[in-house]
Amino acid sequence: MTKKVILIWFRNDLRIHDNEILFEAVERGDIVIPVYFFDPRYFRASDSGFRNTGISRAIFLRETVVSFKQSLQDMGGDLLVFHGKPEDILGTLCAKYDVTEVYHHREVAQRETKISELVEVALWKEKINLKHFIGHTLYHKEDLPIPIKDIPDSFSAFKKKVEKESFVRPILPPINTMTTHPHLEETAVPSLEDLGFSEAELTRHSSDETTLRGGEKHALDMIEMTLTAHYDEPDDYNLVSPYIAHGAISPALYYHKIKAAGSQLNKKRYDRLISRLLWRDYFRFMLKKYPNVFFKNHSPETDVVASAEKIHDMVRNGANEPVIQQLLEQFVHEGNLPYEHREILAAYLLQELHINHLAGAQFFEEYSIDYAPATTYGYWLHWAGFGTSTKDNLKADWREICKKSHPLRPAVK
Repeated sequence: MTKKVILIWFRNDLRIHDNEILFEAVERGDIVIPVYFFDPRYFRASDSGFRNTGISRAIFLRETVVSFKQSLQDMGGDLLVFHGKPEDILGTLCAKYDVTEVYHHREVAQRETKISELVEVALWKEKINLKHFIGHTLYHKEDLPIPIKDIPDSFSAFKKKVEKESFVRPILPPINTMTTHPHLEETAVPSLEDLGFSEAELTRHSSDETTLRGGEKHALDMIEMTLTAHYDEPDDYNLVSPYIAHGAISPALYYHKIKAAGSQLNKKRYDRLISRLLWRDYFRFMLKKYPNVFFKNHSPETDVVASAEKIHDMVRNGANEPVIQQLLEQFVHEGNLPYEHREILAAYLLQELHINHLAGAQFFEEYSIDYAPATTYGYWLHWAGFGTSTKDNLKADWREICKKSHPLRPAVK
């Protein structure tokens, strides 16, 4: 009898807990072959001079992959890791290991969907099926009360409808054992130098204090720490969002943890955490409803490359406003900020430097360790006043936002 060999092409789903493609592959496959690619397309620079992946996120991603590889090894499996394009390598792997089917999570942004299409074409030549899973949102697409084309543009209307008429699925149990190919090749996680970072960059970055370490264990620890009754810091969701972005935890797991800790959280904080998860869903569904909407230039009168140079100059030489300088340094060095503080930084760039929103989003794309295409570009479109949920477009002056949410209020005139 022919054995069923399932290859899992992991992307932003590097976890053992609540992982549908891993759970189903282990349930249905006689042999499971997990694979991850450090795709060189994600480590290039754009025309505006911003990298698609900056060093902070590269370090966090690499730690997440190393952690996931170790977790799979602990249960009798392994993670094949390659530095290359998946469409160039997956066909060969399928032939080598007699793969019968490939699993992967579907993405929504243009670059990611294009890569999926290239992989699908390559696998079709080998007569291998690429099975798509939908598992990156809090509310599963199949459980929405209406088709995506009918989702309200208004975020508040979207939130009200899904909370009233849908549900968040229970989490799947963690996998604790798996069977992989007996002669699986050995692969190593590429170094930061392999990914294109210079020795000078690595030396400079090693002196920075980083907030978070990558990997599922750190993700679960961070959730437990930030959801305790005595925790009361502006850093809460943003300490978990990088793990969600890389798939070290699922949004559903975080949601159920928030629900379980509900009695320990004040209502304002509880509502804010749930709202952040819903905004994340909203942006992904809007990108399905209006393809590529967040990546279009909605202010063509403002040059993207010239705007980017203004941001590069501020990173090099600093900002005149003390509060902005503090936020800038924290963001550039750590790759992270509370979302309320990101809004301040974005508002300053838009209102004082008059930048194009795409340049701002590319800036966040390089430096954010929780970068996710729909979320990052979706927020920037709303901060710039062109968002799909028009009532939620930013209208306040950055100084007014500071007075409400930033500790350096005396520095703001």
